[in-house]
Amino acid sequence: MRIALGLEYDGTAFCGWQTQPERCSVQDALEAALGQIAARPIDTTCAGRTDAGVHALGQVVHFDTDTPRPPTAWTRGVNALLPERVSVLWAKETDAAFHARYSATGRRYLYYLLDRPQRPGLLSGRVGWFHLRLDVERMSEAAALLIGEHDFSAFRAAECQAKTAVRTLSSLTVARHGDLVRFEFSANAFLHHMVRNIVGSLVYVGCARQPAQWMRALLLLRDRNAAAPTFSPAGLYLAAVEYERTWGLPSAPGTVELEEALFSRV
Repeated sequence: MRIALGLEYDGTAFCGWQTQPERCSVQDALEAALGQIAARPIDTTCAGRTDAGVHALGQVVHFDTDTPRPPTAWTRGVNALLPERVSVLWAKETDAAFHARYSATGRRYLYYLLDRPQRPGLLSGRVGWFHLRLDVERMSEAAALLIGEHDFSAFRAAECQAKTAVRTLSSLTVARHGDLVRFEFSANAFLHHMVRNIVGSLVYVGCARQPAQWMRALLLLRDRNAAAPTFSPAGLYLAAVEYERTWGLPSAPGTVELEEALFSRV
């Protein structure tokens, strides 16, 4: 059987998604819990590998098993064995052709940035931080220049293993909610550190260090060294992974509840 799972987790508690020798990753914790339920080792594949400190609202994972279990075993049973900062939201038996990564048609990320003189206390680890007030209109103008299919080499980590830097960014919005700036990205796929590198460069625009047109210049230069430094992982959330409806997977989770719960005091 091939089982698909939906997960949420707080990345501050882990060294990223991918398994590590120290067994400190989300994958390590999940596979240990699944293995106890299945009574044998389980290998998982995720839709998107998140870095240390990056969170997920809608991570999708698949694994294969020949151990028959009721669906609740893969949700409530696994959750009883997981650390409290990671939770299985749903489980569904699916076709063997389904692949959490390669069957995905799109991904959506959110980044939350607090722009005030004081660093976050209550929201430490949940939001990025910049000490100056940012100009959201300038950032929105700059963000619009990135929409479409482009070579995003200027926003690609040096260790990125993707065969090509060409990606299609279908939407990128920047909006203010009090002292919080909310970035929302949708694309067919993302490069390693792509969202955090774009956020860093948009912050340069928002604080008037660079003009909005600088973003277009960075695309043309295709030089990572010309762009701004990689921004903090703290405010980054893998919000949703999109699939064809024919797979019958649950809809991606909403974000309203998260924002009300985490950011109501901002």
